[in-house]
Amino acid sequence: MSSTSVLNKDSRRDDAHLGEAKVVRLKHPGRWLAVAVILLIIATVIETMLTNPRFRWDIVWSFFLAPQILDGLRVTVTLTVIAMVIGLVLGTLVALMRLSANPVLKTAGFAFVWLVRGIPLLVQLIFWYNISALFPVINIGIPFGGPVFASFNANTIMTAYTAAILGLGLNQAAYMAEIIRGGIESVDEGQLEAAATLGLGRFTTISRIVLPQAMRVIIPPTGNETITMFKTTSLVSVVAVADLLYSTQLIYARNFQTIPLLIMASLWYLILISALSVGQSYLERYYARGTKRNTPLTMRHHIGRHFGNVRRLLVRDRNFPGERA
Repeated sequence: MSSTSVLNKDSRRDDAHLGEAKVVRLKHPGRWLAVAVILLIIATVIETMLTNPRFRWDIVWSFFLAPQILDGLRVTVTLTVIAMVIGLVLGTLVALMRLSANPVLKTAGFAFVWLVRGIPLLVQLIFWYNISALFPVINIGIPFGGPVFASFNANTIMTAYTAAILGLGLNQAAYMAEIIRGGIESVDEGQLEAAATLGLGRFTTISRIVLPQAMRVIIPPTGNETITMFKTTSLVSVVAVADLLYSTQLIYARNFQTIPLLIMASLWYLILISALSVGQSYLERYYARGTKRNTPLTMRHHIGRHFGNVRRLLVRDRNFPGERA
């Protein structure tokens, strides 16, 4: 008998042996232990929230749609929108100043970012609210002894609402300037050279070529800044602006139900921030079109994917045949 036939017989025996091998199911004790701990924590939290009478859920829901709370919520949303508009417009101008070849503009842009980012926002809000102590009268005219065209009382102009808008808007502009500058610098310089070759002006190059490409880099941190700004508006309560938090404080100062009303305010913040997160995910998908990377998932896709992964893990642990012995 030749050596080739012997080898073939041996290989057939090995294949038959492998086909009859015992199936061993994979074990994942650590995974199931983590699931058990997480479920225990969730069950404990839910049980505590439902059985502890001090949460006073009846008060939470009774004030959830109260007119005073809805007015405060409207102020919070308005401040967020105005501050972000100021931040985007002024931040774009400051970013272009920082990227300018003119050393004066570049220095002025750097000084603005350095000054505003270096002072805490709470200090800025209090400073703007008390600016009348420094400038009782605000004059508009030609400086250095020139004629005055208009004069205003600072106490009349600088209300708490105006101080809140200035503080939030200028602070946001400093951060947006750095975000926009980073987005513009992420665009390949060859795009600028190609635009110059075609004879396009700088404004057309920035608005039509650079910014649309930079939006892929600018949108994600801008969405985060919007969410942060929505929460940061709660600081305006120190200057007595009737936002969501200040309106909540006014109510629990009368009925002393501090915890239930703070829970109610937290629920409103969570609801609106979740809505902003959904909008951010769709904007990211829109501006990520045409890129080689994977298109960002929306929140709905994230939730569906995570639940699908959990379901697949559970099914695989029951049905996965494991490794051959």
